[in-house]
Amino acid sequence: MSGPMSLEPGGTHQDTLALRLADTAARPPRRLWAETTLTLRLPGPDEEEVNRLAAELADRVGPAVHPYEVAALLEAEGLSAEVIRERYGHPNIFSLAAALYERVPRVFPEPARTPDPWRPDTVRCLLRGLLFALPGLAYLLTAPLWNPGRHATGLVVAGIVSWAWGQALGHRAYLRLVAGQREAARTLLIGAPVGAALATAAAAASGAGGPATGAAAAQSLYLGAAGILLVLGRERLLLLALTPLIVGGAVLPWWEPGTLLRVGLPAAALLATGAAVTRALRAAYAAPAAADGGERPPLRKSLPYGLFGLGAALLVLLEGRAEPYAVIALTVSMGPAEWLLYRFRGLSVTALGAATTPAGFLLRSAGVLGLCLTGYLLLLLPVALLTGADPAALLLLAATLWTALLLQAFGVAWPPAVICPAAAGAAGAAALLAPGSGASVLTLAAGLAATALAGCTLRVLGRPARHA
Repeated sequence: MSGPMSLEPGGTHQDTLALRLADTAARPPRRLWAETTLTLRLPGPDEEEVNRLAAELADRVGPAVHPYEVAALLEAEGLSAEVIRERYGHPNIFSLAAALYERVPRVFPEPARTPDPWRPDTVRCLLRGLLFALPGLAYLLTAPLWNPGRHATGLVVAGIVSWAWGQALGHRAYLRLVAGQREAARTLLIGAPVGAALATAAAAASGAGGPATGAAAAQSLYLGAAGILLVLGRERLLLLALTPLIVGGAVLPWWEPGTLLRVGLPAAALLATGAAVTRALRAAYAAPAAADGGERPPLRKSLPYGLFGLGAALLVLLEGRAEPYAVIALTVSMGPAEWLLYRFRGLSVTALGAATTPAGFLLRSAGVLGLCLTGYLLLLLPVALLTGADPAALLLLAATLWTALLLQAFGVAWPPAVICPAAAGAAGAAALLAPGSGASVLTLAAGLAATALAGCTLRVLGRPARHA
């Protein structure tokens, strides 16, 4: 045999042992230490204990994206270096963390559901739609007292000016709400009387007589006061102020109120609205001022909103000449339209969380736009069929107004400010040049405007950055 302890030929066991001891003594100390350290190895990992720990911490290890996160978890669990070595057989916490990271599959749990920040107030939206339509009872009550051919022009002109001015003033007041209700109230207190004066002056310049100018002044004062209450969120207060009109409209089918009540009830509603405005402004001025009022935005920022108001008023006027009930339907539908604007924003945020690519989000945005717009138009379709109005003209006009308001809600003001007045101008010119083609031209103009605004909506709001 041959081996470390075998006897070489011609030697003895003692000789061989002496030779090995001498060889060991002759080795350098550094090599001896190296051999010693190689023999002092830690015991292998206890697979059962490691597997048990992985099962216990699986719900917290699974979402980790790096073993260092697992190491931080183990440290938070209070595992000491001694326990890691003795129980789990790993030299340090990072080794054990890597082993757990490999054993537990990666999971990506859905984020916790948060309340929808754009959840609409359904009651408030419906109330606002009702408040937009209730003032029409004043015209119904006073209709026998004025000559439509002579007096209507002044009221229409004043209404168009008030609509355009109110859109611009409302935008500026909402901008000032950031600095507190006091700043918004100050803006409204200055702007509303100026708008009423301009609308009354326009009615007088249109050739309306004294009674018509007075009616236009009352209309302009009411629209300015109602705008203040709506911007400050006092819808219920405005509803209370319109109680005389509600009572008069309710009894009118069964009872002739007479001239005194026909004039007195709208006048009482106007006075009550003025009192409500006084109360709302007093409360707004009593509110604490913001620490930093911020820089006042330039007036030109509100210009496109006024231009859109002008274009929208003209489009509605052209539709109302052919179908008066269509105007009432559009007015009442502004409440549901506002509700759908909130839903669009909420659904867009949901689509942003579900989409994985910009193209995917654009596709989802198109679906959200189609869903909200279809829902709005389906509300108006029965009205068009019941009243005999041209469904195409009414629905295309509604689509134009809704997409324009949607763009404005995201701060995109110039496309509606250009497209809506252009469509109104084209339809109005056609109505003057060829009176018989007014309805068809209005339908065509509204269709082109709705298509352009929808394309602009997808181009601008189909980007994730607009909803982040």
